[in-house]
Parts: sequence; structure tokens; C-alpha cells
Amino acid sequence: MARRMKLLAAISGALTLVFAVWYVFSGIGAVFSLAITFGTFFYHFAMRLAVGYIINALFKNRMNLENPWFRARKFEKKLYIFLRVRVWRKHVPTYAPETFSRELHSWREIAMATCQAEVVHEIIALLSLVPIFFAIPFGEFWVFLITSVLASLFDTVFVILQRYNRPLVLKVMAAEEKRRK
Repeated sequence: MARRMKLLAAISGALTLVFAVWYVFSGIGAVFSLAITFGTFFYHFAMRLAVGYIINALFKNRMNLENPWFRARKFEKKLYIFLRVRVWRKHVPTYAPETFSRELHSWREIAMATCQAEVVHEIIALLSLVPIFFAIPFGEFWVFLITSVLASLFDTVFVILQRYNRPLVLKVMAAEEKRRK
């Protein structure tokens, strides 16, 4: 998954440059639209990679599990049942599966990694709305609004998944610690 995202960022960045230069020399409106489209793709892929890299460099999967932000809320369990998270959670791709590997990490480390992944996707969900402001110089407000909202909702799925999984991980972690004592 990591390699695919980097490849898509590189391809969309290159295509943005190609179509932007082509537009400058041709003035063809459709080419301008393609430059904007690939530029938006590039923004979303590059921003996701940058946020993940920065947060990982700062925290190295060592988030504070005791932080109130990461506590399960009363309404969440009903929300997860309504959204049927249990059904689809196994089909969601993971950027770095080794981060959640039981063979490589303790339950505590995995729980902290869920916190970090949640923060990464929350930041990305917010930054996914930035392209709405691209409508100011480029026009096409509705296109930027719709694509930005969809991108933000996409990352909200990963936030939900981390918040769904964390209590399960913490429960197993507590049971394991109890067994050790």
C-alpha cells in the first residue's frame, strides 16, 4: 500500500506538470481541467504521505493511551453497530500492516499505534477540505467541494476503524497483563 501511494503521488504530480505546461502553451480548456484534476489528486496523495511521515517522526507510535481524546465515547458502540463496522473492517486496507503485527509488537504498542493512526487520519480528514479554497483562483466550486468532502469522509472511515479496534486491543492487553500477574 505504501508503495502504491507513493507511486500515485509521483504519477499525479508528473501529470499535473505535463498538463499545466501543455495548457500554458496551448490554452486548451480541457487540458487546464486535466491539470487541475491531477493537481488535486497530487495534493491528496502527497498530503497524506507528508502527514503520516511527520506524525510518525514526531511520535513513533508512542501516543499517550491515557489521553482523554482516545477514550471511547458512550455513543460510539451504537454508532459502530449502525455502521456495521464489524462486517467491513477486515476489508479496509492498511498502509503499514507491520505496525499492527502481533508478532512484532506488544498489545500496548499496537494500542498506541491505533492512537497515532487515528490522529493521522483526523488531520488528513481536515486537510482534505483545503482544496475547497482552490475554487477561488480556479473556479468550479462544486467540484472542489464534492471531491474534498468525499476525501475527508474516506479518511473518517479509518478514524472509525481505529476507534473501533482500540477498545478490543485494550481489552486483550488488560487480560494478558492480568494473566501475567
